Amino acid sequence: MSDSDNLIEIDELHFAYGANKVLRGIRLTVPRGKVVGILGVSGAGKSTILKLIGGQIRPQRGQVRFDGDIVHELDDAGLYRLRREMGMMFQAGGLFSDISVYDNIAFPMRELTDLPEEIIHDLVLMKLHAVGLRGASQLMPNELSGGMARRVALARAIALDPVLTMYDEPFAGLDPISLNVIAQLIRRLNDALGATSIVVTYDVPETLKVVDLAYFIHDGVVVAAGTPEELSNSSDPAVHQFIHAKPDGPVAFHYPSPTYRSDLRVGR
Repeated sequence: MSDSDNLIEIDELHFAYGANKVLRGIRLTVPRGKVVGILGVSGAGKSTILKLIGGQIRPQRGQVRFDGDIVHELDDAGLYRLRREMGMMFQAGGLFSDISVYDNIAFPMRELTDLPEEIIHDLVLMKLHAVGLRGASQLMPNELSGGMARRVALARAIALDPVLTMYDEPFAGLDPISLNVIAQLIRRLNDALGATSIVVTYDVPETLKVVDLAYFIHDGVVVAAGTPEELSNSSDPAVHQFIHAKPDGPVAFHYPSPTYRSDLRVGR
């Protein structure tokens, strides 16, 4: 482990999907032992940042440092070693559809450790118990509701107690009770393990209850950063609109397009 207080340091990060420039010079840090929120509207580039941290994609410019290593400069062995320090809850869940809930959680333990099956059994049930689904261990993914599948995905993300856990929209599809329980679980797990967590979401109220620090991304850059209280009291128009769910402001509802009238065929 490096001596830096920050587990992750992102500097002048640029990334585009073809002509669509998603990130335009992102700068942010993730301190060790903290829960950090990355907020923004859909399409702001939040999930892209997670992919860049994990080395799934490479930046056009700038860099991501994880524990002192520049992620996109690592070779295959270095990237594999880095990813073993990470847990990931994917936005779409990402469960293996042909194996049970139990085997989904056991999968990383069997692949990455030499633990005996008796120990794996107890660890799997512990993780499922933490998300309230110990009784669903033998179900198949297609037998789960959307919210249950997300809770299983969370249990798999924390299966090996990683140094860093990344949660991509962890609250989507959850009922209010489950949402509150999972939010508090993320907080408790992080503190109990002395780990670091990144929560990527557009669910403002629950996120601001559990994070230590939050970044708001708009137009490809960080437009605000601070504690939940500081973001809630921000005078920046885009931040204020997003945090307080205002319909009018600089954050547009419509995707960029020609004028509505010019697209209509009537009257041509």
